[in-house]
Amino acid sequence: MSQEAQIQLFENAKIRVVWEDEQEKYFFSVVDVIQVLTDSSSAKRYWTDLKRRLKAEGAEQVYAKIVQLKMPAADGKKYLTDAADLEQILRIVQSIPSKKAEPLKQWLAEQGRRRIEQLQDPELSIEQAVADYRRLGYGEKWINQRIRSIEVRKELTDEWKRGGVEEGVQFASLTDILTQAWSGLKTKDYKHLKGLRKESLRDNMTNVELALNTLAEASATELSQKRNPKGFKANAAIAKEGGNVAKVARQQLEQSLGQSVISSKKASDYIHPIEEGKAQELPFDENEKQN
Repeated sequence: MSQEAQIQLFENAKIRVVWEDEQEKYFFSVVDVIQVLTDSSSAKRYWTDLKRRLKAEGAEQVYAKIVQLKMPAADGKKYLTDAADLEQILRIVQSIPSKKAEPLKQWLAEQGRRRIEQLQDPELSIEQAVADYRRLGYGEKWINQRIRSIEVRKELTDEWKRGGVEEGVQFASLTDILTQAWSGLKTKDYKHLKGLRKESLRDNMTNVELALNTLAEASATELSQKRNPKGFKANAAIAKEGGNVAKVARQQLEQSLGQSVISSKKASDYIHPIEEGKAQELPFDENEKQN
């Protein structure tokens, strides 16, 4: 079962969502939906009581298809969580008296519709990403570069899959190898330098950092396509070699600038939600020195 976990916002409330590829449908966290509807101090307890009430009323079918899927928790780890598809969630919503029920039902239906449209036309996913970055305040130049980096990353991970690399831990290890090769920092250390926790490292890179990371990944992809590495060890060597290509470019640029291009600055230092048409670029910090 191939799954993609994410967090969606409804009226500034977080609802955890998993997209299941095989069934082509969303599964929503039941307790998150209940929290939105009830503002309960304990959504889990409310859900437990609701299940008992539904069973007593002979409506077991409402939760009979509830599944448990791994979703991210507040501590950053993933735990099995009661989840329901759109049909079941809508039935649960109908069982809870709340003024938010109708707008939430419309929001839930919209999430499913947009995902199906994006699967049928991948260009819509790109358009949505561009719109999201604009809303966050990123400038057009950075957005264009970021979208291209997403495409390059996808090409590289496709190569890793073709080479027999397992998603998850092995993907993360290869990313660390590649990132450290060109930047001198593992992903965790790079995020620490920028003061990041759960935020995306790439979304907090300067234009130069993002360009170098994209060069590293594109180089690794080209090398992989040429040499057809099999297994983690062979792909690790390719990842390091691809990172070294970007390392050379980085060192040449730093020599010309007389300073490091590895910056501790992150997007929140520059980017704020702003009105459309007033976006700004994530600038390069000329005073930043590499540790």
